Amino acid sequence: MATILMPKATAVWLIDNTALSFDQVAKFCGLHALEVRGIADGDVAAGVRGLDPIGAGQVTREEIEKAEADENYHMQLVVPKHAEKMNPPRKGPRYTPLSRRQDRPDAIAWMVRNHPEVPDSKISKLIGTTKTTIEAVRNRTHWNTANIKPVDPVSLGLCSQIDLDATVAAAAEKKRKADAKAAKARGEDPDATLAPADAPTPEASEPTAEEDLRKLADKKVDADEVFGAFSDKADD
Repeated sequence: MATILMPKATAVWLIDNTALSFDQVAKFCGLHALEVRGIADGDVAAGVRGLDPIGAGQVTREEIEKAEADENYHMQLVVPKHAEKMNPPRKGPRYTPLSRRQDRPDAIAWMVRNHPEVPDSKISKLIGTTKTTIEAVRNRTHWNTANIKPVDPVSLGLCSQIDLDATVAAAAEKKRKADAKAAKARGEDPDATLAPADAPTPEASEPTAEEDLRKLADKKVDADEVFGAFSDKADD
């Protein structure tokens, strides 16, 4: 039977407001009969305020009256209509249809080539394959290596785009943190991307002969100045 909320407080209320036996209260609240007797004697849960299970929607008044009339009857807890949605079942391994299983090596090859930061455990969960198959595809020891072509697992119908994006984003964030930690261990600033403004600039190197020739070629020549120099020499 499903458990109730605040069993000791509920037991206090049932002891004070009903004619149920200690055994009936214990069964309904999930307590030991001796513990219920201790509550009735004031040795257990002293000062605890009683909780009305009828008002809380955990049991009906008719159920209590039925139990009071028969000491061998144990009350049944009211189960909410949407109780199964309140505690959804855990997701099991991803099921891949038989028609799609032959496409998994192609999806693995795509993940290994485009997202090497994603660990094998996440690829296995995303595509629904095994780590052995992933290693075989990565090391090119798979029996069908010659025919494997990297294909997006979303287009193959092996996962949704949302699941793929979430897996890649989580792996990228984990890698970023690991790189930052490694950089910090080396004494580097993981957040530094540009040199500081006040950092000394490297001294300019001496111009080479090729650069001098290029400058001379780009320099404009004044024809009057050149011919004037020749005429002066001729006069001398």
